[in-house]
Amino acid sequence: MVVKGEESDKILELFLKIGLDERTARNTIANNKVTANLTAVVHEAALANGCDRAIGNLLYTVATKYPANALVHRPKLLEYVVSSKIKTPAQLEAAFSFLSNVASEEFKRNEFEEACGVGVEVSLEELTQTVNEIFEEYKAVILERRYRTNVGELFGSIRKKHPWADPKMAKQLVDAKMYELLGERTAADDEKPSKKKEKKEKPAKVEKAVVDETPAQPSEEELNPFSIFPAPEDNIKVHTEVFFSNGSVLRCYNTRERLDNHLKVTAGRVFTRFPPEPNGYLHIGHAKAMFVDFGLAKERGGCCYLRYDDTNPEAEKKEYINHIEEIVQWMGWEPFKITYTSDYFQELYELAVELIRRGHAYVDHQTPEEIKEYREKKMNSPWRDRPIAESLKLFDDMKRGLIEEGKATLRMKQDMQSDNFNMYDLIAYRIKFTPHPHAGDQWCIYPSYDYAHCIVDSLENITHSLCTLEFETRRASYYWLLHVLDLYQPYVWEYSRLNVTNTVMSKRKLNYIVTNKYVDGWDDPRLMTLAGLRRRGVTSTAINSFVRGIGITRSDCSMIRLDRLEYHIREELNKTAPRVLVVLHPLKVVITNLESGSVLDLDAKKWPDARTDDTSAFYKVPFSNVVYIERSDFRMKDSKDYYGLAPGKSALLRYAFPIKCTDVILADDKETVLEIRAEYDPSKKSKPKGVLHWVAEPSPGSDPLKIEVRLFDKLFNSENPAELDNWLTDLSPNSKVVVPNAYAVPSLGKAAVGDTFQFERLGYFTVDKNSTAEKLVFNRTVTLKDTYSKGGK
Repeated sequence: MVVKGEESDKILELFLKIGLDERTARNTIANNKVTANLTAVVHEAALANGCDRAIGNLLYTVATKYPANALVHRPKLLEYVVSSKIKTPAQLEAAFSFLSNVASEEFKRNEFEEACGVGVEVSLEELTQTVNEIFEEYKAVILERRYRTNVGELFGSIRKKHPWADPKMAKQLVDAKMYELLGERTAADDEKPSKKKEKKEKPAKVEKAVVDETPAQPSEEELNPFSIFPAPEDNIKVHTEVFFSNGSVLRCYNTRERLDNHLKVTAGRVFTRFPPEPNGYLHIGHAKAMFVDFGLAKERGGCCYLRYDDTNPEAEKKEYINHIEEIVQWMGWEPFKITYTSDYFQELYELAVELIRRGHAYVDHQTPEEIKEYREKKMNSPWRDRPIAESLKLFDDMKRGLIEEGKATLRMKQDMQSDNFNMYDLIAYRIKFTPHPHAGDQWCIYPSYDYAHCIVDSLENITHSLCTLEFETRRASYYWLLHVLDLYQPYVWEYSRLNVTNTVMSKRKLNYIVTNKYVDGWDDPRLMTLAGLRRRGVTSTAINSFVRGIGITRSDCSMIRLDRLEYHIREELNKTAPRVLVVLHPLKVVITNLESGSVLDLDAKKWPDARTDDTSAFYKVPFSNVVYIERSDFRMKDSKDYYGLAPGKSALLRYAFPIKCTDVILADDKETVLEIRAEYDPSKKSKPKGVLHWVAEPSPGSDPLKIEVRLFDKLFNSENPAELDNWLTDLSPNSKVVVPNAYAVPSLGKAAVGDTFQFERLGYFTVDKNSTAEKLVFNRTVTLKDTYSKGGK
């Protein structure tokens, strides 16, 4: 018999806690055998309080496929699953096979781990090499069939060589290789083949076998996002190949001696850096960068610098520096050390002199317009081949302030005829007679990002230099400069930018709408700045969960829907925000059968699952003969699908009593409702369907607590306003609506700035910094409605 009622609800809650989507969980409950097995597995694994979805999916597989003849060993297998020593479907299938053969005999741990690939890690380089080899083997077939190629056969070949490789990583590499080989998918690729051809190509057995081996590809949320990165001691392979216009090729890599020297300094630990430019407030895209940089260091037991990329003194402010340090800590990250690129100005200058001495840099006098023109024509500067001694003298003059601003730059001598525009003799130094926020007035020449970034990475012995994809074309310049200066070369990896719908992320656009007062400062709750999100009531935990769920991908065409972020916000606040009663647009209700002046103190729940014996989970709300309900919860005309109050109709006041509308007081226009008369049911025998939130007069003739509520919504109407020519016209006029006189229960009067609550039936709200002793101000963090989870997480 299928479980029903309260027991069913408890099991559903358990299955949701381990990450099953609601549909799968309900389907599972309909199957008694699977329900019993999965419940037992969850408790054996000691995960009744929940786990992430990756482990939950593996538990589900254990419950449905575990060999019945080896139940005695199931707890041992679950230990491996919970500790993520077994983390892929392929490993789990191997475990089932091994345990089925062992049955109830002795469990030999070493043999089991070898059979299941425990501890085996396939590096990105190994997997990339295998994919390249397989594509070379199948190249003729792929070129003929294009996107109709049976990729299952390709994955089967990969799995044969690397059975424990990350399937998600393999898929990304295969997809990228297909695109590299074939280019964009065409309409012809999507045409259905003729039946005859389809019959001839039927050997889909390989593909079917692959599907059986991995019944469910793990989603991005289920992956360990840092497993793709190599260990520091493996940083000896070729990083990149720089192709010069004269036909020569530079292969950039660390020599064994250079890498050994680096490993002595770092003791083999991972060193990363989070390098923001202090020219504005950090936004949610920086949250992803922090997660990648600090997260990798934390996961590997390493160190992450907070390094200010302060090479442009004109754009940087102490305000931004202070904000960045404070917001990094709020996000939950602890820097190993706080440094500035300007800390290395002397070393950078000395290396620039060395660059000139080696013939790899020169002082140039072209104007910005001339530089642009010469780059477009791939022409060398007329000063490119000036004598080294002359460039050394002029560079010294630049440093001593003897040359006017704009009259000279130091440029790297790279390759003006290259196919990569980031090799067009990039500027290394420019003159700026501007004091520096950190270095003072010691310097009048400042290094460029392209020159300083890679060198400081090397000086700080960074093992993994992680950045967004727009920097990928700068790899050649990055490694060329370190190569010609004989410096240690970090491992570079680019990942996709975080783009969220209905907002702008560029600092230039953010700065424009802030300085021109389209919004109320950098911490306006409508902005996707981290300060704005915090003021809106979003927690750092929710932001980090959102970022982790997206993963570290190289797909640069994805726009993440705002409701995906809102899902993670709700998930967090649902657990941490106590419930209270607030009415935004009050409509007065006079209860005629309750004595005027009498006030009842009722218990209201802070949490929906509050235990009756836990007094801390309740708060007191006054109930009197004058209460206020939401104006939208009353109609003059009733209907079947309406559960609010109407003439002659009843509704339940949450935590209180049912009331029935007996009379309506209208204004002179005979339309506007001024007041409702009602009777309450003290016995609670009537059971109306509708449940309303409400606030009562705390004492006769005194209004409830008045608060200001700010209802925030999407800042822009379009999903991608940055693409619009007139992007400012897309600003939503309804992104901020102020409700000046909402009513709240008395207990809310004790709230402090930053406290977060769920206003029942309305959403999640937090106390704003504009609150005063006379009046609290609340910002809406997010509504209760969740559209994202319905479409899949």
